[in-house]
Amino acid sequence: MTERADTLHVSRAEVWYLKEIAFGSTETKRRLKIITQNFNGPCSFIAICNILILRGQIEILPYERGTVSYEFLAQLVGEYLLMSCPDIDVSAALSIMPSTTKGLDLNPVFTGATSFRPAGEGGELKLFEQAGIELVHGWLVDPDSEEYRVLQHVRDYDTAVTLIADADHITRGRLLSGDVWGEGEGEGEVGSSSQVESGPSGYAGPSSASDNYSEKDREKIEHALVTQAFLDSTKSQLTYHGLFQLASTLQPGSLVALFRNSHLSVLHKREGEDSSLYSLVTDHVFLQEPSVVWERLEDVDGVGSTFVDSDFVRSTPVGGDFAGQTAESALHALEMEGNPDVILARQLQAEEDARSHEIYKRRQQQQEIRQKEEEERKRKNEDNASRKSKKTKDKCIIM
Repeated sequence: MTERADTLHVSRAEVWYLKEIAFGSTETKRRLKIITQNFNGPCSFIAICNILILRGQIEILPYERGTVSYEFLAQLVGEYLLMSCPDIDVSAALSIMPSTTKGLDLNPVFTGATSFRPAGEGGELKLFEQAGIELVHGWLVDPDSEEYRVLQHVRDYDTAVTLIADADHITRGRLLSGDVWGEGEGEGEVGSSSQVESGPSGYAGPSSASDNYSEKDREKIEHALVTQAFLDSTKSQLTYHGLFQLASTLQPGSLVALFRNSHLSVLHKREGEDSSLYSLVTDHVFLQEPSVVWERLEDVDGVGSTFVDSDFVRSTPVGGDFAGQTAESALHALEMEGNPDVILARQLQAEEDARSHEIYKRRQQQQEIRQKEEEERKRKNEDNASRKSKKTKDKCIIM
């Protein structure tokens, strides 16, 4: 019975369901079908295909199709690359494509929204480049924060993990246990100290650490502590500084692939007055929810995010408050509602998110003000130039 269930699970995982949505401006809006993801499917490949579909660069035919397979989509993408990018090595692109179904090894840099360090041969990044798809992330450290100096030196996620592992080895496992300086150990133990002074970024460090670690090791430990704190506080792999950078740098109307929560999704910035960021909802549980098409990206944890429909109007899911949840997850959510510890943790987190969200909103408002001032300045310059030109012409006529 178990073997049969596993076989059924695999066969269903290899088939992806299609969902009909509308996309485009009022004049160019068209109906199309996007690919939904089920059983933790290949989010990277699905994101690539959905961006090409939304751009109108590939089309799934016949339109009545309800499902697609990897083989069907791989052929579709391969034909697109062959026709639109004649100078690229299509065979190399096709050889990279199967790896997108198993998850990509991406290594984001904490100081640049479009910066990734290639892992292995870096073929995955090449595929996005060949398809003309920009890969972005919002896992950015704020330049005004205390940890920026350390994270600027660490640079990327893989280096951060290696640094933490090395420091934990130096401290004999104390770094990850939270007792890096050995304060709880008896006198004479490695890392023990009767006097403790404040370390970097609020961490405690021994006043006589040089008796236990070399200066180089001590610096590595301190940097590892700062790096570990940053990773712990940004588990969603998105910061408010990163969210602000994405909102301010992406061009209106753009469609990009967003790396977040070890997942790739389609990110869209609307044209016009609404400069909000929207993530395409591709979860299979929303297949029968026609009003759930996009999710407005408003905070780093998704707590305050809103679902909208194809017209970017707040959606009304048929499933109500627990739309998209399994029976187990909905029951667990109800059970956790009355837990005092959970309530307190949510309250504290909400206060912290509110402060960060306010900073993000303030920066957006400041940017809008600067843009308006710049437009007003340009308009005045043009008016002045026009008046000068008119005066010159009048003088010529008088003479």
